[in-house]
Amino acid sequence: MGVHFVVESVTARIVLRSLPSRGAYLAHLEAARVRGVQRRVLSCTNLAHAVAAFPRHDKMLLKEQKKPCVAIVSAYNDMLSAHQPFEHFPSIIKEAVRKVGAVAQFAGAVPAMCDGVTQGQAGMELSLFSRDTIAMATAVALSHNMFDAALYLGVCDKIVPGLLIGALHFGHLPAVFVPAGPMTSGLPNGEKARIRQLYAQGKATRAQLLECESKSYHGAGTCTFYGTANSNQMLMEVMGLHLPGSAFVTPGTPLRDALTGAAACRAVAIAAQGGSYIPVGHVVDEKNIVNAIVALLATGGSTNHTLHLVAIAKAAGIVIDWNDFNELSAVVPLLTRIYPNGEADVNHFHAAGGTGFVIRELLDAGLLHEDVTTILGRGLRAHCAEAFLDGESVLWKDAPQESFDQDVLRKVSAPFAPDGGLILVSGNLGRAVMKISAVKPAHRTVEAPALVFHSQDEFMHAYHSGQLERDFVAVLRFQGPRANGMPELHALTPALANLQDGGRHVALVTDGRMSGASGKVPAAIHVSPETLAGGPLGLVRDGDIIRLDAASGRLDALVAADVWAARAPAYTDLTCSEIGMGRELFAMFRATVSAAEEGATTFGLPAPAAPALHER
Repeated sequence: MGVHFVVESVTARIVLRSLPSRGAYLAHLEAARVRGVQRRVLSCTNLAHAVAAFPRHDKMLLKEQKKPCVAIVSAYNDMLSAHQPFEHFPSIIKEAVRKVGAVAQFAGAVPAMCDGVTQGQAGMELSLFSRDTIAMATAVALSHNMFDAALYLGVCDKIVPGLLIGALHFGHLPAVFVPAGPMTSGLPNGEKARIRQLYAQGKATRAQLLECESKSYHGAGTCTFYGTANSNQMLMEVMGLHLPGSAFVTPGTPLRDALTGAAACRAVAIAAQGGSYIPVGHVVDEKNIVNAIVALLATGGSTNHTLHLVAIAKAAGIVIDWNDFNELSAVVPLLTRIYPNGEADVNHFHAAGGTGFVIRELLDAGLLHEDVTTILGRGLRAHCAEAFLDGESVLWKDAPQESFDQDVLRKVSAPFAPDGGLILVSGNLGRAVMKISAVKPAHRTVEAPALVFHSQDEFMHAYHSGQLERDFVAVLRFQGPRANGMPELHALTPALANLQDGGRHVALVTDGRMSGASGKVPAAIHVSPETLAGGPLGLVRDGDIIRLDAASGRLDALVAADVWAARAPAYTDLTCSEIGMGRELFAMFRATVSAAEEGATTFGLPAPAAPALHER
C-alpha cells in the first residue's frame, strides 16, 4: 500500500515550508563533519587534557586517532525512579564498546527534574524551561569535540526532547537513545484515580492517599501510565533512534542490560569510521517528524508533544504547526487503550504486542513513511520487531501478527476510534489543543458561564469552599510560558473530575499545560497567544458564556462584538512567579520564549551561515 494521501500532503507541505531552514541546517551539519575521527581537530594539548584520567588501553586508542570515541550523555539521578537505573549503564556501555575496539567516555550529565514531584509546587514553573536547559547542557557535554557518536540516556518528560534538541545541534554525530524501561506494574490505574478523587472530596485521608501513591510508584523505572515519559519512548522507537523493542523492557533484567550493550555497539557501527555513517541530523527529517506525529496520535500520547515535537523539528530546521497535528489526527486511528485513555499500563501494552505491532500496523495502512533513515540503516520496516535474549545477546523476532489483548491494543482494521483524538480548537479565544481520546462524547461540547482564575490555588480554594457546585468553564489564565513557565495543572484534575461525575457540565480553558495525563474532563490547553502576550483570554470576565466544542473545533466567548472590543486586557501581579525556587535564574527564558504553537522554545530556526571573511 502506498502512503495515505493526507500523510503525503502534510509531509509535502512541511517540506516546502521548511526549505530555507532545513537547507541551512544540513549545510551546518556538513560543515561540522570531520573526515576521520572528530578529535583530529584537537591540538596535542587539547587531547592530552581529554585523555589524562583514562585507563591506559583506552588512552592509547584515543591517542592513535583511529578508533571511534563514543560520548555518554546521561540524565542519571537517583531521585527519579525512571533515571535511577542509569547509574550502572556507563560501565555496561564502556565494556561493550571495548569489545568492538572503540572507546566510550562519560561526556556529561544533564539535569532531570520530575513533574510528579513538582506537581502543584513552585518548582513546576521551571519544568518546561528545563527542556532547553537540558539541550544546552547536552551541547556543553559535546563541546569538547572529542566524539564520533553519542549515546543519550534519558526517559522522562522534558529530558528526552531536551537531549534530542541538543543532539540535533550536533547533527553531524550519530546518536542512539538508550531507555531505562518502566517499573513493574503496581496498583491498578483505575483504583489510583478513584482514591485521588476521594481525597479531593475529603473522603480519604492523606495516609490513605500516600499508601495508594506508594503502591503505584513503587520501584525503579518509568511511571507506568502513558504520559509524556512513555510517549517519549514510543516516539524514539518510531523515529528509529532506539534499537527495536527496547522502550518498555523493565530495568534490572538481563534483556535490559543486553539491549544497553547492543545500543553501545550500534553507536560504534554508525560512526564515520564504522563504515555505516548515519548522523542524527539525517535521521530526523521531515518524514520522520510526520511519523512521530502519527505514532503519537495512534497511541493517544501526551499533549506535551504538541510543544516538544515542534521544538525538536525546529532544531533540525523543520517547521511544523498544530494544523499538521489536526489534519493527521483526522485520519489516524486510535490503536491503544493505555491509562489515562484506558485501564492498562505500558507493561500490559508491551505484553499485548508493543511498539513493533503498532509500527507494522501503521506501515501496512500507509500511515507511516517506510523510506526513512534509522539507526539500523534499513528503513522503518526493520523496527517492526520484538527483542529477546539469546544467551547473553539480543535476538530480534518479528512483532506478533495479532494482539494478545484486544482491550489494550488493536489493528488498524478494528481500532478503538477512527481518529487520533487530538484536535485543534480555535475561535475568538485563540488556538488551543484538546485531547479527547479519554473524554466521553457526551462531555465533548460544553457551553457554560466562565469562572476566571489566575492560579491553581485560587481554583482549589473555590472548590474546597463549595463555590463550584454549578456548570461552568474554568478559565485559568497567566499560565503560559512567558508568564510563569507554563506549568502543568494536574492539581485541578481530581476536583474537575468529581464535579463532572456529580453531573455538572465543566471544562477547562487555559494557556497552561495538562500533559500526558490529560483525562476525562474536556480541556482546551496551550491557548495561544497566551494572556501575557496579549491573548484574548485576558478579555474574559466571570459570567461570559464560553463554548468549547470538540465536534466543530471551536473555542469562543459568546460575547457581543462591541462589548468584546471595548474591554481592556486583564492584569495580574506575577512577582510571585519570578522569585524563589530558582525562578529568578530563568528570567531570560520567560523574556525570550516563543509561543506555545512555536514550541515554547528559547532558540530559533537555523539561519544560513555568514560568508567567510575572504568571501565578503
